[in-house]
Amino acid sequence: MTMATHPGQPPSLQVHGPVASLRLNRPDLANRLEVEDLHTLQNLLEQVNENPSIRVLTLTATGRHFCSGFNTGAVSRGDAGALFEALADALEQSRPLTVAGINGGIFGGATDLALACDFRIGVQSTSLFVPAAELGLHFYGSGLERYVSRLGLNMAKRVLLAAERLDASHMLSCGFLDKLVADADALQSELERTAERLSSLAPLAVQGMKRNLNRLARGPLDRELLARDIQCAMNSADFAEGVQAKAERRKPVFTGT
Repeated sequence: MTMATHPGQPPSLQVHGPVASLRLNRPDLANRLEVEDLHTLQNLLEQVNENPSIRVLTLTATGRHFCSGFNTGAVSRGDAGALFEALADALEQSRPLTVAGINGGIFGGATDLALACDFRIGVQSTSLFVPAAELGLHFYGSGLERYVSRLGLNMAKRVLLAAERLDASHMLSCGFLDKLVADADALQSELERTAERLSSLAPLAVQGMKRNLNRLARGPLDRELLARDIQCAMNSADFAEGVQAKAERRKPVFTGT
């Protein structure tokens, strides 16, 4: 049996010091995700999580659009929905801080991949649309949770139940976007500035707070795990470095230890 081929290339990973970048590479399909892309992205995320030197992960795309979501023609495959949900959950739970650079239209399940990131930056031409209600498709559970916890119930209903289209200004005002820039060049510059800033922060502290904030978004905190993360940060060489750097009025250098 021959494997289906699709225009473009599979997602790729580049690592430059403490910053890694996942890039979607099927611009002729508006970076539509295929089943094989889900597997590739999962494997690349595992590589990122296994590399402790990586502190920031950006998610970007080639071409005019960020991502048109999953190939709806493959949704009927028994494992396709579960694979997509598992990818979004893995992105949310990834160890580094994550930033989505949204360079154009973002549609369907791709909107949840962006919500799974810690931060989202878009361009003026960005727009959002989830056609699930028009297709008769029920959005998966953890995606519903992310929509409600990130944007609130009313906005989740507008996007998912009413299939409302949002332009960049609405995406910014409702909290889907954290920042809005003019164009692709400005987006790349802003991504680089944001990644540099985030990668300079104390990794044990920010990674622990990320875990606990994401847990809190889904319900009560696990106080035992919270206490463990707090103690880990307090006992770290990074905390000592942060205190000393503040006293000496210099920029701290954190090692993640």
